[in-house]
Amino acid sequence: MKVVPFPTSSANTGSPRASAPSSTIAALDIGSTKICCLIGAVEGRRRRAVDETVPQIKIVGAGHCRSGGITGGAVTDLDQAERAMRTAIDQAERMAGRTISGVYVNMSGGRTLSVHVSGEVTMGRHAVDEAAKRRAAVNAMSKLDTDGRVVLHASVVQYRLDDARNVRDPEGMHGSTLTAELNVVLADANAISNLGLLLERCHLDAVGLVVAPYASARSVLLADEMELGVAVIELGGGTTSYAVFNEGMLAHADMIAVGSHHVTTDIARGLNTTIAHAERVKTLWGSTVPAQLDERELITCPILGETGSDAVQRVPRSMICGVVRPRMEEIFEIVRDKLGQVPVAQRFVRRVVLTGGGSQLNGVEQLAGEILCRQVRVARPSRFNGLPDALSTPGFCVATGLLRYGLAPDEQAAKLGLLIAGAGHDRGYIRRVGQWLKESF
Repeated sequence: MKVVPFPTSSANTGSPRASAPSSTIAALDIGSTKICCLIGAVEGRRRRAVDETVPQIKIVGAGHCRSGGITGGAVTDLDQAERAMRTAIDQAERMAGRTISGVYVNMSGGRTLSVHVSGEVTMGRHAVDEAAKRRAAVNAMSKLDTDGRVVLHASVVQYRLDDARNVRDPEGMHGSTLTAELNVVLADANAISNLGLLLERCHLDAVGLVVAPYASARSVLLADEMELGVAVIELGGGTTSYAVFNEGMLAHADMIAVGSHHVTTDIARGLNTTIAHAERVKTLWGSTVPAQLDERELITCPILGETGSDAVQRVPRSMICGVVRPRMEEIFEIVRDKLGQVPVAQRFVRRVVLTGGGSQLNGVEQLAGEILCRQVRVARPSRFNGLPDALSTPGFCVATGLLRYGLAPDEQAAKLGLLIAGAGHDRGYIRRVGQWLKESF
């Protein structure tokens, strides 16, 4: 399992103490079309029925700007990306009146891949304990073929105890064979290294690295949706990523290298206009559903490279739909085919939640329902105290989800890291696996 240089804060160790949120949480959404930085102050709210303090977040700083140097979710130009990132961070810090040093960061590129592995141990006449769960998890991870990638997330999808499946926590139970089935999300090592280098140039540490659709899910999903089975599709600018949840667990995550910015370039080519104006056309008139009046309504747009009286053209609005719909159909058809290869999605997922800037296109909910053959809804970010109205759109679900993740990091991933790290007295390979997971979670 390959370890890459990546600046991490000491809080990201997977220890129980690390799960307690600090007084300030910062989130950095690094995308192909925009970069957003949110700073939240952790506040306590006293419940009336129970004498306990529940942590809440108040947004005290927000900044976002057009991205640069990021293509397909990966860093392609360090200088441009640094300038854009510093702009967003500076806006948020000035608004908050404080400086940040650690951030939760999303991973929207890097050839993310979801792999399922399982490992088993023989129990004999003994009851299942922490040591048995640890050995099963270690045996599963020892079968993992990373193929040059590194681990982003690892979670136990289910335990099996003999013929009993879907066992949440088998501790204390009796059986002959305990099997742990894990879902492991991997990402390209070089992409993570470049992202870490970018953060270092901005004098930041990564407190946590979260795959984009999982971050969105933490912002928009209901507990019942995660329990019954749901897929979150993040329609980003350069990529479209998705995550599958069942029984409250992350069961699968993946991405495709096609996003809403490809719709923009399609419009620019189809209308022979500038990319900037194509983005404006997509935002104002982009639709996947044709209307009766589209043929009569004319849209004015400049012609690329022309000057004078020939610099402007008028095209029917129906032409915009004729460009937008095929590309969105392609995206949803690819996602449909990929979901068809995931057994959990085939059996349990009957609902899809759309997030990301691309989900704001008119008619996208209807088109997704037709192609995916599932119930579809478009989600907005969770309401935070102090969240500006301009950021309360589906395009900012990842940023707000990163804040929610920072408030309550993935406890199961942390426990899994500690379980495997507890096997450090075994072979050297197991010790390295455990140490990496301990540092990563």
